[in-house]
Amino acid sequence: MEKRDLKYGDVVQIDPAHEERFGGCFLLVTELKGFGCQGFVKMPGGGLAYYRVSWANMEYIGPAAWAPPEREEEKKDEPQETT
Repeated sequence: MEKRDLKYGDVVQIDPAHEERFGGCFLLVTELKGFGCQGFVKMPGGGLAYYRVSWANMEYIGPAAWAPPEREEEKKDEPQETT
């Protein structure tokens, strides 16, 4: 992928030929970097794996329908679910 304006909550796919473990995974962008971006992959069974990927080793998918708040302060402002 050529350099583009990514923002928090965008989704990119990691090139399968680039890395065996994370190749083909969808990464939710948390930060734009000069070399590409940084973000996380949701792991099966729970947990997040943070990852950095260069422009040459990812493809843009689009914005995520649901993305966690960017900062801890924003989480406090979210409405709480009640059951």
